[in-house]
Amino acid sequence: MQPLLDLHTHTIASGHAYSTIQEMAQAAADKGLQILGITEHAPTLPGACQSIYFRNLHVVPRQMYGVRLLMGVELNILDTHGTLDLDEAHYRCCDLRIAGIHILCWQGGNRQQNTDGLLAAIYNPWTHIISHPGDGTAELDFEPVVRAAKETQTLLEINSSSMIPRRGKTSARPNNLEILRRCRQLDIPVILGSDAHISFSIADYRYALPLLAEADFPDELVMNYWPERCLEYLKINLDND
Repeated sequence: MQPLLDLHTHTIASGHAYSTIQEMAQAAADKGLQILGITEHAPTLPGACQSIYFRNLHVVPRQMYGVRLLMGVELNILDTHGTLDLDEAHYRCCDLRIAGIHILCWQGGNRQQNTDGLLAAIYNPWTHIISHPGDGTAELDFEPVVRAAKETQTLLEINSSSMIPRRGKTSARPNNLEILRRCRQLDIPVILGSDAHISFSIADYRYALPLLAEADFPDELVMNYWPERCLEYLKINLDND
């Protein structure tokens, strides 16, 4: 099937990405996407944009080149309490809120403590998606993570970028495969993420797609193929944006 959305991408505003909003939107249109999420890194990550950036997202058109845009944030989960690095006032400015663990701003603990921190982020009512939970940055117990995702209708991302061999994240592939198998058992949808930091990488799922086949994961549970169902699942109403 043809992916029709990519909700985890970054522009030059994130500080270590290389394309503009317009370039990203045009690339999404060229690839036949219906929806593009632009989720800049939140301020705690070195080089990321400051909080004022998110307060001004209302100026960005939500349609470009025939593609619907979701302007949002990739929040940093800072610690084993699930602390995020923006507040509710900034959440309200974002169409889409992803939360993830990044090594440069993560104060972790043991497996149980790390899992507790991720669970707190999942149970945060503002969180739509957990980015790259399987990339190995923090050792996690995936069984309660998957169950919490089901309970809260939070999507777990299968992050293709984290499985690029040169990145050296050797546990990413087996971890993502475990997440897929657990989600399949409980009939839980997932979302593929390109984590694109340049326009050419939008909807590049080359390392994630083989895992779907290996896990015998049904297309019906891959939200990238079902844009309207994805928005409904995440309770995002673009008509009110």
